[in-house]
Amino acid sequence: MIVIAGHYGSGKTELAVSLAMELARRKQREFPRLAIVDLDVANPYFRSRERMELLEKNGVSVYGDAFHSTGSAAELPALTAALRAPLEDGGCQTIVDLGGNDAGARVLRQFAKYFQGQDHELWVVVNFRRYETLTLETSREHVESIWRELDMPVTGLVNNTHLLRETTPAIIREGYEKASALSAQMGIPLLFTCYPAGIVSPEEIRDIPSLRPLGLYMRPAYLDK
Repeated sequence: MIVIAGHYGSGKTELAVSLAMELARRKQREFPRLAIVDLDVANPYFRSRERMELLEKNGVSVYGDAFHSTGSAAELPALTAALRAPLEDGGCQTIVDLGGNDAGARVLRQFAKYFQGQDHELWVVVNFRRYETLTLETSREHVESIWRELDMPVTGLVNNTHLLRETTPAIIREGYEKASALSAQMGIPLLFTCYPAGIVSPEEIRDIPSLRPLGLYMRPAYLDK
């Protein structure tokens, strides 16, 4: 089970959806079933359940609001009891898309019993071009606030420093340097650095280790018109 947290605008939902789609494309997976649990109800700017049709078409079950809706009802902070199903299913690879800050992370506490063992990870996505996480100090405060709220150790950091379609190799490299420093300060592994596929070429940033391409699944098409 992978829990993905991060401030709104960090790209955590984009990572959750991209990771699910990547796992769905693999012919051989460790787990026979795959699901996203959308717990982003505190600051729901972008929600993985908005891509329910795409995800389920590709074999990813989506759990979230009580209305199983991608429309206006998706705005309501009402979770369905059915989302416990993938959490209780040992044969399901579950990705949890958690709310942005510590207040958003609080939603996970009601499911704490499913996270008592060692079979889960907690990743925090950091975007050093977001106002709330511009500096090492504010980014550290953000990570620590999620850690304290959940009383669950953060097992990895993800550098996703970007400006959407205005992202440049220099922006990603700057984020990597800060994320590496944050990792060293906190003693938390930096798992990988994301880059927007089709906008930045991996050849331009090949000096950065552990690169992961992200799609733009969550970006509304009208923003590019």
